[in-house]
Amino acid sequence: MASMFFLAKYTVPLAIALVLLAYVLAAYFSNTPRAPFASELEFSTVDTTGELPTIFDAPTTEVSVVVPCYNEEMRLPELLKAAVPYLQENFKRWEILIVDDGSKDRTVEIALNFARDNSVNEKIRCCKFEANRGKGGAVTHGMNHASGEYILFADADNASDFSSLKSLLEAVKKSTESGDERAVAIGSRAHLVHTQAVIKRSALRNALMRCFHLLVYFFGVRTIRDTQCGFKLFTRPAAAEIFPYMHTEGWIFDVEALLIAQRKNIPVNEIAISWHEVTGSKIDLARDSIQMAIDLVAMRFAYLFGIYNDTELKRQQRKNQ
Repeated sequence: MASMFFLAKYTVPLAIALVLLAYVLAAYFSNTPRAPFASELEFSTVDTTGELPTIFDAPTTEVSVVVPCYNEEMRLPELLKAAVPYLQENFKRWEILIVDDGSKDRTVEIALNFARDNSVNEKIRCCKFEANRGKGGAVTHGMNHASGEYILFADADNASDFSSLKSLLEAVKKSTESGDERAVAIGSRAHLVHTQAVIKRSALRNALMRCFHLLVYFFGVRTIRDTQCGFKLFTRPAAAEIFPYMHTEGWIFDVEALLIAQRKNIPVNEIAISWHEVTGSKIDLARDSIQMAIDLVAMRFAYLFGIYNDTELKRQQRKNQ
């Protein structure tokens, strides 16, 4: 009897205290994207400089490829060697937008030299950050300032077979046949889980990957098997309803983009692609795995409590330092 009285007396206050604690922690660990510097709203090519368009402008190219880069002078040329011939063969109007996330190496110089050497001077645009923002910040910036009717985000490591763009493009075009021009198609490596492409990874990496997928299932998107593949295609209307509302600038940004799509009923197609492991990853397994877990849980509760809002543009960004 006494125990029942204790429960009746303290259960509600305890529940309220836990909710308040969850709110405080979600607010503390939530992210506010920094506003871009003026120079980050401009692009350079081999011959010109100009002002980047916004995702709300009418498209001027058929396909944009957004490539986030941080010290990628060694790996970027392989992606360009794969992407440029494919784009030239399949599209009349295209661009590659390199978003340099404050690199300390020759990433931009390498990209522009490649453009010059391959006579695609105006097709490769480079935008360089004055200060590092994180991969999510670089991708979001590129998606918000691409000019394409279709916008592909592709990792600089060229791990995904670039010709897989054909399958993703077919998927979004089929999805828009219903009349809704918003559509997303994402590359997936889920079919490779039991192949040598994944098995040959270290035991620690595979264990952390499984733990992360479990967290994503409980706190993120349950309908997507591989949220982290760096090969995702968005129609322009879909990108315009997702990326201006992004908060996360770290590694977990993929989950937020898919979560926003889910919340806005934007169809997402998961497409199996050819993929291979590439050395040189910028992820610190221990440190970044912990940060991704924190960001994931904080993000989910931030949406739950209304700290994040995916129906209004976020204008309350941190002032430039």
